[in-house]
Amino acid sequence: MSAAPSGAGEGVPRAASEGGAQLPEATPVPTLNLANLLTISRLVLVPLFVVALFTGHGEDTTWRAIATGLFAIASATDQVDGWVARRYGLITDFGKIADPIADKALIGAALVGLSALGELSWWVTIVIAVREIGVTLLRFWVIRHGVIPASRGGKAKTMAQIVAIVTYLLPLPAGADPVRWALMGLAVALTVITGVDYLIRAIRLRAAGRRAMGS
Repeated sequence: MSAAPSGAGEGVPRAASEGGAQLPEATPVPTLNLANLLTISRLVLVPLFVVALFTGHGEDTTWRAIATGLFAIASATDQVDGWVARRYGLITDFGKIADPIADKALIGAALVGLSALGELSWWVTIVIAVREIGVTLLRFWVIRHGVIPASRGGKAKTMAQIVAIVTYLLPLPAGADPVRWALMGLAVALTVITGVDYLIRAIRLRAAGRRAMGS
């Protein structure tokens, strides 16, 4: 029996023979699709968000509201593009790379911007940045052995970061500070916990992959 043809590289199988019948070849997923356009729009919104955040040295109420709106819209595209890609079969190699880059660019820009304005301690930004960079390096470390899927904890971490950042971006009165600290504390805790979990899973995946290669 001859081997079935390999995939098209975009998660869409090519034509295959089954029971003597030739199945029609699937249409390759175009890189320029709705899901990827949403991801690209998130990248485009990042510099606009930064400009709005720093206009008036971060003290202009109107511009802070605009910055918060841009951040919220960009964060929403993160939820929508993944759903669209899965729902309509628009998963591409470009999307797999660009989506996490857009996420990190948005979150990183917000954290660095808030720290530069003196509204968020630098250690918070550094802890989250180190975790995100570390996870990215781990992905490359185990990529030949497989891909570690996103966990519920990872999704909760992202949502906690977004909610916490929004409370810092909004021009709220000083009385809201305890709420901000609590939400950011939760985000940092989830960031560290999920980072450790990812490290453990990466080590296990690499070990399993090396055992499989050696067998």
